[in-house]
Amino acid sequence: MTRYPRPIRSLSVFHLAASALAMGATLAAAGPAQASEPAAADAANDPGAITVTARKRSEDILKVPVTVTAMTAAALEQRGIVSITDLAGSTPGVNVNNSSSGHADRSFQQVVLRGFTPSTTLATTTSMFIDGVPVSSPSQVTSVSDPAQVDVVKGPQSAYYGRNTFAGAINVTTKEPKGEWAGTMTGMVGTRANYRLQGTVEGPIIGDMLTFRVTGERFSKNGSWRNAYDGSTLGDQKTTTGSALIVFKPSPKLTMKLFGMMSEDRDGAPAQTRLYGYDITTASGTKVAANQSNCTLNGNSRGVQGFGSTVSNAYICGTVPGLINPISANTVNTDAIKQFLALTSNRVIPTSDSVDGYGLLRKSQHAHTAVNYKISSDLTADFLAGYNREVWSTLIDLDGFDSSGFPSTTNPKGFYDFPYLVERRNLDWSMEGRLAYNHGPLRAVAGVSYLKADTWSGGGGGTGALTASLLVPGGKSENRTTGMFFGLTYDVLPNLSASIEGRYQIDTLGAYARSGGQTIASSAFIPAGTYAGNALLVQQTYKNFTPRAIINWQINPRTMVYASWAKGVNPAQFNTTILAQTASVQAAALAAGGQLTIAPEKITNYEIGMKGKALDGRLRYTAAAYYAQWRNQINAITIVAADPTTSTGFTFINTSANSGSVDLYGVELDTNWKVSDLVSIEAGGAMNGSDIKYFRSTTISQLTGIYDFSGKEMKYTSKYSANVGLVLGGELKNVADGKWFTRLDWNFKSGVWSNEANIAKTPDAHKFNLRAGVSKGRFAVDVFVNNLLNDKTYTSLTDNYVLDPSFAHSAYFSALLVGLPDLRTFGLQLKVKM
Repeated sequence: MTRYPRPIRSLSVFHLAASALAMGATLAAAGPAQASEPAAADAANDPGAITVTARKRSEDILKVPVTVTAMTAAALEQRGIVSITDLAGSTPGVNVNNSSSGHADRSFQQVVLRGFTPSTTLATTTSMFIDGVPVSSPSQVTSVSDPAQVDVVKGPQSAYYGRNTFAGAINVTTKEPKGEWAGTMTGMVGTRANYRLQGTVEGPIIGDMLTFRVTGERFSKNGSWRNAYDGSTLGDQKTTTGSALIVFKPSPKLTMKLFGMMSEDRDGAPAQTRLYGYDITTASGTKVAANQSNCTLNGNSRGVQGFGSTVSNAYICGTVPGLINPISANTVNTDAIKQFLALTSNRVIPTSDSVDGYGLLRKSQHAHTAVNYKISSDLTADFLAGYNREVWSTLIDLDGFDSSGFPSTTNPKGFYDFPYLVERRNLDWSMEGRLAYNHGPLRAVAGVSYLKADTWSGGGGGTGALTASLLVPGGKSENRTTGMFFGLTYDVLPNLSASIEGRYQIDTLGAYARSGGQTIASSAFIPAGTYAGNALLVQQTYKNFTPRAIINWQINPRTMVYASWAKGVNPAQFNTTILAQTASVQAAALAAGGQLTIAPEKITNYEIGMKGKALDGRLRYTAAAYYAQWRNQINAITIVAADPTTSTGFTFINTSANSGSVDLYGVELDTNWKVSDLVSIEAGGAMNGSDIKYFRSTTISQLTGIYDFSGKEMKYTSKYSANVGLVLGGELKNVADGKWFTRLDWNFKSGVWSNEANIAKTPDAHKFNLRAGVSKGRFAVDVFVNNLLNDKTYTSLTDNYVLDPSFAHSAYFSALLVGLPDLRTFGLQLKVKM
């Protein structure tokens, strides 16, 4: 049995907040006050300064009264951050959940910031941006090769970033060409067939007036885990990206940028497995998988208090154990699988864009333009426009084990198997125009924005013959968002500023019938009948105003404190998949609390913080404490309904409802200390707590018999997280233009719960990465070891089912789906500047 580190002790949020801010005050006192130095330092005169655009204008990260974690291109490269998972692992207070949809791959990656866990698969609480333009998914953010900077902005950011910035925003800034011919070539090779090839070229087209930058990248790796079924690797990933940026500066007052990017993710079957609450045994008595149950829960057959009967559910409680069963999945791409994926009926994406076997295929295109015009020395106009197209499909082995010991006369493989296809298509367009004014003590921003986002989802599978009738395509889901926003900052005193910000937002949601028409079998949600192809089924408009007020005080030139109050709104949702079900299934969904239209989620956030420098500027720090009230929370309700029309006899229905209320609170601290010319220490930590006030979930109550979730914590999020980076580096003696560095990073995440009942939890994760390199002039060589100590802690944990041929344990949760991490990997990287 694998042994795991013991969890750290709980600490009071008030004690942590006081400690963090007291530390900041101590550091502030260590720096002498110099009245002659201006309150707002010029970042250009500070070689260690980082500029961010959290409020749609350039500000020193130590002067902006918002909690921001920023990583420059140099920091990203030195830490080896190349994916959204790497970014989350290196940022306290951030988790990535990739198994909310029943499979642990890159298709549905949800960013969990400050514990704001999206409760449904398609929900988003943290939005992604490239140069301030929204993108469809986290994969597009990390597809930007060699970015200038990545900013993680924490707290509701509705005023400036708009919808889905409920918990915060992540913005990637692209590098601008400098107008001189330059380029880089980077090559990496490593164990597990890792390789990366990256190239950039930039230069002038017409002097400094018209310049360009082109990047290309290819990354591939084999998974770290062997499939006991056929010996293949699980977790293979391959990404190809290309981008181009053109900058036009016809005059000092006007700058126009045009950026375009294409990327493709082509992955194999995911690195995942299940921990079972029950044995899986063949008819002959052969045990295929052993249960790891250590508790029996007194659940409820209905999951509704006062109804149903008591049922006993074997489950895994407490800190989940290591693996005892072989990791296996039926992932051989047989002719029947290939023919199934070549079907053109009932699809929402073209077969040319479809995966051709087990795994994931995603194709993304992104383009945006940005125009900046300086009307006068005080007034600036900006215009942004963006376009995103993303199509993906993934074929998974839904049963998730080697089921070849169960003969079947109906399955084309000759034994029980449950292949399942999931596919999705996203299209969106966005525009934003704003004016910025800066004169004397007044700084102001005002603008309008528009976003039109369309989504089509579909898929299906089964245990028998794979035909088009198993596929259920969804109609279009449309969201049109119009926003009008403003920001006003006034220096009440030379060292005291007040800011008022806000956005008035109109969201219009629409759900449409499938292109081939749709028959609604029940009037449970909308009138029953036959609807023509692409006909509007339901539409709803929501109007909200989200304000924020900030006061910040520059105590001295080195120290700033701030306090803010903000409100945020997360857009509503539709449960359109319910409409495709039979009348009995729709009735079951309605009885379980399912709704077709769901109201928006709302948040009220209170925050205090301190930022500054100490020790003659060698130590930089930010500290913040927050308290947030999340109301009208949208939660998922999964229903397993009897359905004789399917080969399994069951239909899984995912619905959602406004059925939760939770308070979130925490403290965060980031420091960067240049101890000497040789030694630097980067350290950060976060405590992100949650306190559920009200929550309802029929599926969790069916499993646990728990109806009162008050005092419980949110799922999928680490309460404690920390990062420490020790960097040694300097000049190479007797080598002109020679440098060296060694960097050791420790990334810590405490365990995450699988559900709001807090029954099962992953162990704490401790990941160490080691990197060292030398450079001379145009050449640089790095060697690295990722996951130095080969930590095998699960990357995700979600409730799931034992899906054997009998389906005897599929009425209630009976297993835990776990994501498996990348194991220790060695690598060598060479970079050449041209």
